[in-house]
Amino acid sequence: MSGAAPRLAFYGDDFTGATDALATAARVGLRSLLFFGVPTPEQLRRAGPLDCLGIAGATRAMAPEAMRAALRPVAAFLRDLAPRVIHYKVCSTFDSAPRAGNIAVAVDALRAAAPGAGPALIVGGQPSLGRYCLFAQLFAAADGEVHRIDRHPTMSRHPVTPMDEADLRRHFAGLGLEGVASVDYRAYAGEDAGVAALPARLRTLRAAGAPAILFDVARAGDLAPIGAALAGLAEREPVLAVGPSGVIEALGTRWGGGAAPAPDGIGPARGPVLLLAGSLSPLTARQVAAAASCRKVCLDPVRLADEDSAYLERMARQLAGHLRDGDHVLAWIDNARGGRTAGVHSHRLARAGGRLLDAALRETPVSRLGVAGGDSSSLAMQALDAWGLSYLRRVAPGVALCRLHSDAPSLDGMEVMLKGGQMGTDDLFERFVRGSD
Repeated sequence: MSGAAPRLAFYGDDFTGATDALATAARVGLRSLLFFGVPTPEQLRRAGPLDCLGIAGATRAMAPEAMRAALRPVAAFLRDLAPRVIHYKVCSTFDSAPRAGNIAVAVDALRAAAPGAGPALIVGGQPSLGRYCLFAQLFAAADGEVHRIDRHPTMSRHPVTPMDEADLRRHFAGLGLEGVASVDYRAYAGEDAGVAALPARLRTLRAAGAPAILFDVARAGDLAPIGAALAGLAEREPVLAVGPSGVIEALGTRWGGGAAPAPDGIGPARGPVLLLAGSLSPLTARQVAAAASCRKVCLDPVRLADEDSAYLERMARQLAGHLRDGDHVLAWIDNARGGRTAGVHSHRLARAGGRLLDAALRETPVSRLGVAGGDSSSLAMQALDAWGLSYLRRVAPGVALCRLHSDAPSLDGMEVMLKGGQMGTDDLFERFVRGSD
């Protein structure tokens, strides 16, 4: 990479979140590229000057020791790169558990990337996605309502990382990061003369030795004063930030302003589309049901997760055959009949989904690929012979269309959509095929 180091570098704990961070950075005018691992010198050269460098990972699904092993080379790379802000990008619902995707473990591992940094700075919400933090309590929208996260119809029942605590200070303490201090929204909303202004509040908490400081985000207007605080600190010392893409939205109020992003919406696909729905969320199920333009192929989760090679090869040939016939194809996991995913290891299932996509695309390349599900997206991208993504356009809030970068001619330039289970409208898959301009 030529020129100065980017001011901002982020590590996404899964690929769907990483692409949202990429889109957010691009949309606020930062020259950005997302790498699928620590980039090589040649990949950095090909990327050119960047304001924001992203690395997509899969730590959200990992046990603590695996997380530390995955983040060790990332921390070494970022320490040498020396951006002003290092952002550990997590899901906007902050779902994490002591033994799976532990955010506190990641904070500890990435401190080595930012020598001299003060307490970790946690941005607690992202109003653009319906995520709000008020007096340290996290709320998230679903089905037209806003729920406290421990009463959210999906996230309170997540099969791996259920959110049973709405107070993010207590949530982080349960993960091992104790003593998180809180800046409530009044410090920058100016609504209570008894609460100190934000800079003074930060000085007080830093002097008291808080290991991390949580910022409320009750409304979109809260992001500007938070961004000013983060950018101001970054002028004096490296900053380690934690949170959803709201971190980048906040910094964008100070560091953005480059070329205007492309307008929202995408045109119709230029040929057959391949979609994999690995998420089991109710929203993804509705998106599958609404995908009238796709030929749907139901996958057996047990046989996939058991790494039944014969089954995987047969299904890959079936998907490739439908694509050669000119059909748009949606491969999906049906959890409605008999609880077929009960007892199935989600990581193994997602890894098998990645192998399935890779085998199908080797037989029949496509110009547009979509994957639903955090683990599914992460492991699908890792299974492909590719090294990065750049932002093209926004399909829906939290869902981006990206360009794949690969040394393989059949993959380079492919349009890719990676989405979390909670993202997008019911007709997202249909619009991904038919276009939404």
